[in-house]
Amino acid sequence: MYDRERLIQGLANLGAVKFGSFTLASGIQSPIYVDLRLLVSRPTLLQMAAHAYAEILRTLPCERIAGVPYAALPIGTAVSLVADAPMIYPRKEAKAHGLGKDIEGLWQPGERVVVIEDLITSGGSTITTAERLRAVGLIIEHVIVLIDREQGGVEKLAAAGIHAHSVFRLTEILDTLVASGMLSEEKRAEVLSFLKE
Repeated sequence: MYDRERLIQGLANLGAVKFGSFTLASGIQSPIYVDLRLLVSRPTLLQMAAHAYAEILRTLPCERIAGVPYAALPIGTAVSLVADAPMIYPRKEAKAHGLGKDIEGLWQPGERVVVIEDLITSGGSTITTAERLRAVGLIIEHVIVLIDREQGGVEKLAAAGIHAHSVFRLTEILDTLVASGMLSEEKRAEVLSFLKE
């Protein structure tokens, strides 16, 4: 199983949740940066995160899971192993050789697939993935993420018919790090102010 506080502290110690000043892909300056790709370098922490995902997964109707390249692919693999859930994954780009597959793994149209993502910000990339999977006849109604950045993604996903489940909301991570002395009240206030923009 997993301990919520230990997992949050582990993410911060790993550098997967960083505080400072960062330029995001959108060009916006952010006081927080979340990089869950680093989890592959800490197997114990990755396994703890996988147990957290699996706990939510057990409550959902699901024939298989879909890990999303690239950040969530190793996470999806770990969840698949912990939960004994068959996994598929959409390729970043369809193969131009061999079988030319767009989705790897075994699946049948009509199966319920839970999407495994690392985090939700705007929800756009998750919706794009869901649309690709739905286009081949798979049923996508749920996504599980480790962190909801609380920046409107959950509502956008709901509008696309996808119920988002998160292990952590960003505010819980901030509160836990402040309580454990790993983050100042001032930095938490700065991040919360940024999230509301």
